[in-house]
Amino acid sequence: MPRAVSSGSNTASVAELTAISGIGPSKAKAIVDYREAHGPFASVDDLQSVTGIGDKLLDRMRPQVTVGEAVEPEQKEEKSE
Repeated sequence: MPRAVSSGSNTASVAELTAISGIGPSKAKAIVDYREAHGPFASVDDLQSVTGIGDKLLDRMRPQVTVGEAVEPEQKEEKSE
């Protein structure tokens, strides 16, 4: 079974992305370039915005990728005096 990209598609390097089934160096670079130009992916489905990633490839990749969890901004604690 292929190794999952533990760091997710929003932080993975080209080398890490090539471990995903169906992703070679050129598609991995396209993912990184797209992410750098447009910001982080909000969902795995957003990977289809990358040239060369269609329905079939996305379906093959889906079990191996994550985009990470949304991080809530820290709430400031109010001090009561």
